[in-house]
Amino acid sequence: MVLRQLNPKPDENGVDGKKSAVLHRDLGYGFLPLAEGEGNYLVLENGRRIFDASGGAAVGCIGWGNERVARAVMRQMLAIPYCSTVFYTTKVQEELCRYLVDSTNGNMSRAYLVNSGSEAMEAAVKLARQYFLELSPAQDQRTRFISRRQSYHGITLGALAVGGHEYRRAKFEPLLMKNVSRVSPCNTFRGKKAGETDEAYVARLVEELDAEFQAVGPETVCAFVAEPVVGAALGCVPSVPGYFKAVQTVCRKYGALLILDEVMCGMGRTGTLHAWEQEGVVPDIQTIGKALGGGYQPVAGVLVNRRVIDVLEGGSSVFVHGHTYQGHPAGCAAALEVQRIIQEENLLANVQAMGDLLSRRLQERLGDRPNVGNIRGRGLFWGIEFVADKEKLEPFPSDDHVGLAICERGLTAEYGISVYPGAGSADGIRGDHIIISPAFNVRSEEIEWIVDAIGRVVDDFFATATAHMAVGVTNGRHAADEEARAEVDVLNSRLEKTTQLTKKIQACLGRLEATGKSVRDVAGPLNGETKKLQVLGNNIESVLASIERLRQPADSKNDEEQIIRMGPDKAGLPNYLASIKRLNKALGEMKASNLRSTQQTVTELQRLVKLGNTQLENSFDKLLRNETPRAIEPLHFITKNKPFPVLSQDKFARLGLMNSFVAAVYRQSGGAGAPQESPVAKIYIEIRSQYLSSALVNLATASTSTAKKKNPDAIYRAGTNGIGTYAQAMEGLFNAEYENICSIFTREDWGPVFEATCQPSLVELGRTLRELNGHIKSHMATDCFMAYEIVEIISELSTNLERRTRELKSSLAASLKPVRETAKSSLQELLEDTKKRVSSLQTLPMDGAPIPIVSETMQRLQTMVDFLRPISSIMISLGDGGWKSAAASTGGGGDVIPSLASFDIGADGKEIFAHYCTDTIEALMMALDARARLLLQKKPVMGVFLANSVTIVERMIQTSELNPLLENRLGAVETWRKKATSFYTETCKDVSMHLFDVIHTSRGGGGGGGGRPASGQGGAMVVDSASILKGLSSKDKENIKGKFAAFNASFDDMVLRHKGYSMEREVRQMFAKDMQNMIEPLYNRFWDRYHEVDKGKGKYVKYDKSAVAAVFLTLY
Repeated sequence: MVLRQLNPKPDENGVDGKKSAVLHRDLGYGFLPLAEGEGNYLVLENGRRIFDASGGAAVGCIGWGNERVARAVMRQMLAIPYCSTVFYTTKVQEELCRYLVDSTNGNMSRAYLVNSGSEAMEAAVKLARQYFLELSPAQDQRTRFISRRQSYHGITLGALAVGGHEYRRAKFEPLLMKNVSRVSPCNTFRGKKAGETDEAYVARLVEELDAEFQAVGPETVCAFVAEPVVGAALGCVPSVPGYFKAVQTVCRKYGALLILDEVMCGMGRTGTLHAWEQEGVVPDIQTIGKALGGGYQPVAGVLVNRRVIDVLEGGSSVFVHGHTYQGHPAGCAAALEVQRIIQEENLLANVQAMGDLLSRRLQERLGDRPNVGNIRGRGLFWGIEFVADKEKLEPFPSDDHVGLAICERGLTAEYGISVYPGAGSADGIRGDHIIISPAFNVRSEEIEWIVDAIGRVVDDFFATATAHMAVGVTNGRHAADEEARAEVDVLNSRLEKTTQLTKKIQACLGRLEATGKSVRDVAGPLNGETKKLQVLGNNIESVLASIERLRQPADSKNDEEQIIRMGPDKAGLPNYLASIKRLNKALGEMKASNLRSTQQTVTELQRLVKLGNTQLENSFDKLLRNETPRAIEPLHFITKNKPFPVLSQDKFARLGLMNSFVAAVYRQSGGAGAPQESPVAKIYIEIRSQYLSSALVNLATASTSTAKKKNPDAIYRAGTNGIGTYAQAMEGLFNAEYENICSIFTREDWGPVFEATCQPSLVELGRTLRELNGHIKSHMATDCFMAYEIVEIISELSTNLERRTRELKSSLAASLKPVRETAKSSLQELLEDTKKRVSSLQTLPMDGAPIPIVSETMQRLQTMVDFLRPISSIMISLGDGGWKSAAASTGGGGDVIPSLASFDIGADGKEIFAHYCTDTIEALMMALDARARLLLQKKPVMGVFLANSVTIVERMIQTSELNPLLENRLGAVETWRKKATSFYTETCKDVSMHLFDVIHTSRGGGGGGGGRPASGQGGAMVVDSASILKGLSSKDKENIKGKFAAFNASFDDMVLRHKGYSMEREVRQMFAKDMQNMIEPLYNRFWDRYHEVDKGKGKYVKYDKSAVAAVFLTLY
């Protein structure tokens, strides 16, 4: 019974595989035409949307249509779209490989980038073989690999041979390598026995693996290959705890490598960036792909353990493998951006959380279905295996294509979901499963929808399939019985013939054993005598050969002496080194013979060897000095963007040969000192360290001289000190020197020789930084910014050098420590200095004018923004508010240099700096307030003084780069503004007191009865002042005249003082408006009622309403 139509007709305006020009996977299949991708949806050309719940083959990890990745690829395409890796590299390839290596916490040291998982596995297999060829001595007998049944490692011939996917191997079996054997997979669903513990299951599998090593010959095995979580072949099957640790133990036992294939399950798919992180092992070689680039470009890779790389570098240093499109710039750009998105958006945490949800929901929805055998997986990588009989775990016939049919049903408009099919999970041919592997940014509501959709697909599929199966069972049963009986008859016949043949073979073996015993009895004595004669002959030949060897050095001594006295330049370096090697060999043999007759020759040979080594060292010294200029001008190379000079290639070869020979002699003669203590290393360090020091000395001097200031109050500006050029030159010179050292010395000598060569220059750097630090401390208020700049520059220098050479980090950290501690302590010192400067003021302007310290403090904060990268790093190390503690002033933290990543101005760095700014402003205002209370005392002038200060603070925030940081944090500033206003408006209250109406009358137009007369302001009635006054007594009228007179005097005095204060424009306008709003309404009401008290003569009523308004206008 076939449950899937193998050649469906194309629908939805699809592509007919029979008519297409493409060599599709299935030439008769109808393919759905994709138009675009939107997030987690695939959109067909007819507009129908399909939810991509598998990311293709677990490829998509951030969804589709991400513009950020597209732009990164486009930028790279426009910059350089292709790189021939025979001669070139690209920045994007270097950055991606560095990210990948760093993501393993130093366990892997190199990355190799290709375009598919199959290519990656091919490279891994070849690298494993070459590793054993590069060992010393080589193990060229290692040609075999062990993998697991029901595994898949790629479709190319090498990768296919390593895998155990029966269906994909079948047609190409004759072409595949025969040096691969397989053991059982770690599959608890089908492999673990009833009642067996995980520990017992692991022990049984490991015993099988150990037995396989023994069966094929453990010395012949290159590597064991496995997937941490098996993908396409088994359907997301993870191993049980402890399995891979035990496997690695077996590999180590027999000297084989462990290759982990994480093309499908790696790069975050299972919840950690690398799946092996959850297994407690580190592979020797790891393949990656799929989620590396998330489908935006074809890209995959191989990560290589330092153990393997060290052997390769110590051998030929050449990986004999390559592709035209390896390290493709566009693929690297896509992968790097995808990985940055995963990291920045913390998507691995989402993989873990959504993976847990997906697991629970799948079990709840489908766990009890009769045809769902097993649900398993990890992270966002889950498989469902289907069975015909759940109790017996019987799979469906392979021709039923159950997994594929379920996937095709899901693609229909009724369900609109895409999952990934697989087969062979039971025995390599039978066994159907589907894989659910949505994008890393999938949301919980999408998980719920996925599970519901898959549940409907599965339920509907098996409901339909059960009906079809019921029809076919009866008709097929009789034929199946007949066929089975026929097969049994054939097998019985073959078994009988096999038994007869076995008896004949046993009889022949018996006769052969009897004949062999007779031959052994006769040949035994003869064989013993022959062996004695052979031993005697060998001894005689050995004595003659020894005599000949001892005589040869004496005979050839004169010839060798002639070569040695000619020296390496005249005799030729290869000839000269060969002569010394012959002398050393002869000397060793003579010493071993310990004959008195050879003692004179031994002495002469020792003299010649010593002379030869001395001349070799002298030649090394002469050649290196001739190639080393006395000094260079670093600015020439920096300004013209030229690489700093290295020794010529031909000199590399000569110097390297001489070093190799002399260093070997040094070690053989008992030189147990550090590598830099060998004679040629000492010569190199002496010459090249002088060269580096002389090249940098002028820049060191310039760094200190440019710190000197003509104006002691001038604030330091970024880039005005020479330290940046000094560091740039040091980086260029040190990198060039490291290249020289790597070309001359052996790998184990690189670090010590490089460190020793750079040491004098580093000592000078430390002295320069200490001198600059002293200057900074003496001018902390203006030059603290130089400390911030130096921290960033030297930290970047350290990071760049460490990335290139893996050296000098601790030396540079020690040099930077004084400046870094000063930079940290400056934050508290500047805060305290602000308070001290304000509290030391003996006078303040009596007109309320602002004082310079306000603008100076704000200018300092404005300048700090220019150094936000290093300040952010320093503040993060101190912690929010750390500048208030003693730790900020006393330093601490040791000689630890900050990483370049810590200079990224993230939200934390900006947040903490903003807090520092608000703390500084608050401290300034509090100090000003305290000083004003003491020195000014009168509230109006205090109000003017504080308001001026607040206005300057706010203005300098809003007109600078401080605004984005502090625009939402001006609440404290507003509090001080209100306080200043309350101080100033005390005068207004005094003036207003004269306008309060305490006179009552029963007359007038206001309100009737005995109440207060209405104003008429804003009302419908017009107040009749004359009528109101008629109802007042003479005493009341005199009282009103007195109020007008008092108001006139106090108002005039207030206006005069307002005009006499020194106010910022904004402050003057603010206070004028406040005064007008408080006084004018009161005066207008009072005037309406009582202005007729002097009958228009102006004796008491000095101002009418328009006159008062005019006065107020003059105050703005």
